Amino acid sequence: MLQDLKEKTAVLTGAGSGFGLECARIGARAGMQLVLVDVQADALERAEVEARALGAADVLARRVDVSSGEAMAALAQEVQQRFGAPHLVFNNAGVGGGGLVWEQSQADWEWILGVNLWGVIHGVRLFTPMMLEAVRQDPNWRGHIVNTASMAGLLAPPNMGVYNVSKHAVVALTETLYQDLRLVTDQLHCSLLCPYFVATGIADSERNRPTDMTAATLTTSQKVARSMTQKAVGSGKVTAADMAKKVFAAMADNQFYIFSHPHALGNVQTRMEDILQRRNPTDAFAGRPEVGEQLRSALRNA
Repeated sequence: MLQDLKEKTAVLTGAGSGFGLECARIGARAGMQLVLVDVQADALERAEVEARALGAADVLARRVDVSSGEAMAALAQEVQQRFGAPHLVFNNAGVGGGGLVWEQSQADWEWILGVNLWGVIHGVRLFTPMMLEAVRQDPNWRGHIVNTASMAGLLAPPNMGVYNVSKHAVVALTETLYQDLRLVTDQLHCSLLCPYFVATGIADSERNRPTDMTAATLTTSQKVARSMTQKAVGSGKVTAADMAKKVFAAMADNQFYIFSHPHALGNVQTRMEDILQRRNPTDAFAGRPEVGEQLRSALRNA
């Protein structure tokens, strides 16, 4: 259980906005040493200034593309040299993307999988070994890894294929990480964050598309997906700050699954029943047929 946070070290990716920024604020107020990571320079700079003002014991801010293994390895080495093994690693950086599966370009797949999946993979493969080394050296050392997935990692909403794939992979990775850690230690734990529609900035991920993709023309299905996501996220009542509190509470209690909207688990149960009963997947819009009709109309009349 990671409870006493003062002067503990936290590595937070996607720290310039959303869940990452809100967790940085909690960590700063608790007197943690923060490693803030983001690809957006101006947002990262603002987060660093705020973290220092809120009382962080120390702040290391680095602009890093989490999809790059080399960049993440350099970050891990710097963290090790400056702070030693981090006590908290929040593999949180993420981007959104939608549209019909067959309309995604190779660049779309590489960008979204690169950030959402490879960013988590790099965080796990680079920081877990140094955390386990800290475990071996100190029986009182405690650590925690939190990976951000999504309810889209437990469901298969239409017109969101590339995003769904990235998040399903993070779910599988983190559930396996949980089981693997149980084999070797009781001092290092992990959690899986599965938010639903929460305003974090992910609906406006286009701002951070690689420069060689900015000129790409969005298809009708991609435009529709972006519009529907922005509307859903914008109307959400659960905030990123609410979820950050849940993240720290989960760490204190060694709670694995973290949900923003527990009522949405009914859809997960339906999916599991589809599988167990070997029936075709239930209409994703069975509970809101008007939304499904809106999407079908937009795509069939394009």
